[in-house]
Amino acid sequence: MTARACDVAIVGAGPAGCWAAYGLARRGARVTLVDGTHPREKPCGGGVTGRALGLVSGAIDASRLPVCGIHTARFVDGVRNTSTVVRLGERALVVAGRMAFDGALLAAASAAGAALVRSRAVSVSRDKAGFVIHTRTERIHARVLIGADGANSLVRRTLARPFDRRDLSIATGYFVHGATSHEILLEMVDDPPGYLWSFPRPTHLAVGICAQADAGAHAGALRARAASWIRMRNLAPQSATLESYSWPIPSLTSQGFASLSVGGAGWFLVGDAAGLVDPITREGIYFALRSGEWVTETLSSGEPPGLYHERIRDEIVADLMRAADFKAKFFAARFRGLLLDALRSSGKVRQIMADLIAGEQPYGTLKRSLLQTLELGLAWQLVRSKWYNQPLKE
Repeated sequence: MTARACDVAIVGAGPAGCWAAYGLARRGARVTLVDGTHPREKPCGGGVTGRALGLVSGAIDASRLPVCGIHTARFVDGVRNTSTVVRLGERALVVAGRMAFDGALLAAASAAGAALVRSRAVSVSRDKAGFVIHTRTERIHARVLIGADGANSLVRRTLARPFDRRDLSIATGYFVHGATSHEILLEMVDDPPGYLWSFPRPTHLAVGICAQADAGAHAGALRARAASWIRMRNLAPQSATLESYSWPIPSLTSQGFASLSVGGAGWFLVGDAAGLVDPITREGIYFALRSGEWVTETLSSGEPPGLYHERIRDEIVADLMRAADFKAKFFAARFRGLLLDALRSSGKVRQIMADLIAGEQPYGTLKRSLLQTLELGLAWQLVRSKWYNQPLKE
């Protein structure tokens, strides 16, 4: 078995891991990425917000990525068989195939000097000098360990604890090869609470359903529902081929966020491994990049690791906890109807929703933003239906 040593070992070469590797390697650290599968296509919408692209603009040329510009989001009312269109700002949201986006970040990390071990980490342990990561062919010694290995993180399972089932979502559905669009399609459902989506990619659609893992529906039943929705909405031409997928996504409750661990002595968690995913929209790429950036700054500056934890808590988790509180009734039939009515009738409410999709509208000021539309009849119904027990917060 081959042995190697480095300053920082990063398990997982998705956006969070590659962005941390890029930043650390540029600052002179000896970095080893451990991942046997990236870059790969991911079974998710794949939407990258403008603010996320802004974070990586100095490392990758987004203009060279094959992307779909998303011009509109269409919210479907399945009960009344109607829909409402929300127009998104220029470059507020683009969709790149995750193979291309993740590949560009991995190439940037490699060009900066990070080494890549193309093998799956099978165990993680401590030693006197730091940590040892075993693959089937190599033993990697590192002073610092970063877990960027997703919802089922080996690093999390070994050094902290795995996520509870109640803190995970199931995303399952199909890649529809031979069809694409410039519009995302969303339909909220209440049994089980969640939503169906169609996101265009450059060469196909990613269509699926996302529901809480403890909601009682298994992946096969959810995938069958996605297939039925594809037929109902005429999303796949006869010539299209369907490729199935399933994937776990962190979707923490407010209690899960309150007790969230993102690291310890000499080790850190970033991205999905840290649980940094919006529990309503399930968007996590921006938070993955941010956490990769912040762990880089912490290690490069010699700051106490606790400052990384505090920053994650104050600048990400605080808002995601509000989303977790909102989620309980967000998908309920009554609120869904009120939301769609408000979107249909109010340009200002549509703008707030566009900002929410783009990541520009925090949950902490969502209630205030709705009330400040001055369309008090609509806004008050919407606020009373969901947030009347929540105090206004800046």
